[in-house]
Amino acid sequence: MSQVPHIVFAGAATMDMIFAVDALPTAPGKVLPKAMIQAAHGMATSAAIAATRLGARTSLITRIGDDSMGDQFVAQVTAEGVDCEHIRRFEGVPTPLSAVIVDRSGERLILPYYDKGLRVDPDWIPETLIQSADAVQVDIRWPEAATKVLSLARGAGKIAVLDADTGPPEVILALAALASHTVFSAPAAMLVSGTDSVAAATRELTGRFAGFVGVTDGAQGCFWLENGSLHNLLPPAVDVVDTLAAGDVFHGAFTLALAESRSIPEAVAFANAAAALKCTVFGGRLGSPNRASVLRCLAQGL
Repeated sequence: MSQVPHIVFAGAATMDMIFAVDALPTAPGKVLPKAMIQAAHGMATSAAIAATRLGARTSLITRIGDDSMGDQFVAQVTAEGVDCEHIRRFEGVPTPLSAVIVDRSGERLILPYYDKGLRVDPDWIPETLIQSADAVQVDIRWPEAATKVLSLARGAGKIAVLDADTGPPEVILALAALASHTVFSAPAAMLVSGTDSVAAATRELTGRFAGFVGVTDGAQGCFWLENGSLHNLLPPAVDVVDTLAAGDVFHGAFTLALAESRSIPEAVAFANAAAALKCTVFGGRLGSPNRASVLRCLAQGL
């Protein structure tokens, strides 16, 4: 393994319009935002940027349109230090776009739009890129690419992480069977397991898959089984401003920690701290912390 891990991320890309409001709308009408930020997002994209800020060398595989929004997306992600050589752009197709509303408690409402003109065929993804990486991470928004990337990575004996957020259960289950490590969001875990608690979902899903299974539940932290015992590590307590992209930051940090040969408890603690610090800043993934901030948070035992 190289001294600086190289991680390949594959999956979602969006340009997000993020609006800060006092409260999420509950009825038709006009709401005047207190602030607005436009930034490149998407599960894999935000995770790649988070890992880059934390010290990884990263490459992003994703699909966008050949339009002005796409130009902004590539410019922003490139400026973060992510390798954008493997972003495929499609002529005449709009870049995926999300409107995001964040309330004063940090909770959010997301309206994403992915045009059907974005081709799903993953044949253009270079096999050597995956096989030479130290680790890969995929999300469920582009299952065809996730299947290819996970399969190639596992075939090469590499770390292969799945960000299992809410989506079609059959897609999540098929991809989790290919991953070396799967980290579910709590809603996704309970959906695919058919259980009504995070603890029960963690136990059921761990018994179903050969690889590592973890479940994240916001302020309740990350759950996983070790030697048959349920473990739960809470994140640092912070003043929450914006939870958008916190899960993506967790996954990017977790994958980097694994690539650095950290133990599962160490990787979870590192990812918990990164995600918590992100929540203190408005603007989604723009709040991703650097490595020094995360290490300082861990050292202080916050």
